[in-house]
Amino acid sequence: MVPVGWHDTVRLTPADTFRFTCSDPSLPHDEGNLCVRAVRLMEGHHGKEAPFALHLDKRIPYGAGLGGGSSDAAQTLNLFQELPDWRVPAPVLHDMAARLGADVPFFLESQPARATGRGEVLEALDGVLPLPFAVLVICPPVHVDTATAYRHVIPSSEGRPDLAELVQEKAPERWRQHLCNDFEASVFRAHPGIQALKMRLQESGAVYAAMSGSGSSVFGLYEDPEALKGAVAMFDRRLYRVWAEAA
Repeated sequence: MVPVGWHDTVRLTPADTFRFTCSDPSLPHDEGNLCVRAVRLMEGHHGKEAPFALHLDKRIPYGAGLGGGSSDAAQTLNLFQELPDWRVPAPVLHDMAARLGADVPFFLESQPARATGRGEVLEALDGVLPLPFAVLVICPPVHVDTATAYRHVIPSSEGRPDLAELVQEKAPERWRQHLCNDFEASVFRAHPGIQALKMRLQESGAVYAAMSGSGSSVFGLYEDPEALKGAVAMFDRRLYRVWAEAA
């Protein structure tokens, strides 16, 4: 897992009683939202109500395999760590994050890591950042159901080199051969448009491309800045969410 700069913003301000607001009205504003659940865990641990207003300015597409909701929950927990009366020990914080979701512990630190277990066991990967490539992330107007994706994925480690060593090599020619997202096989069968999107990035000059998580977003890595510009221009912003970051 590697963080990129596409982010939401979470703000915590004093209030008489807890309330949650979000820039996207289609998202849950109750315990169905991971940010609210993070606050409830803090309240339960301390045995008191949180006198704060929490606002989420949503930019990362949700349901896209980018960990947006998980990162929002982690940031909510981290905001409470900045308040002396609400701070908890690191092991308690990690446990809260793991209870919220498999990806949440990663976003507490948001540093490159190999995640095992449910995602809560993290091994830091040194030397991955900064990436020597520009990054392009494309989110198509397709929703991949996470539960369905996990039911159909068939993980395989047969014939693969050590994942951590492979990522740290920063060698896209090796990545194209060995670094594979096992979710792609079943997701591409159900959503061939996502596979076509990956092929478009490869044809546009990406030295490596893959689906992010369980989809639907696809990312490409570029060594040539002009190829990146050309790739960005290919996508109609009325249909796709597009984010790019130079090397």
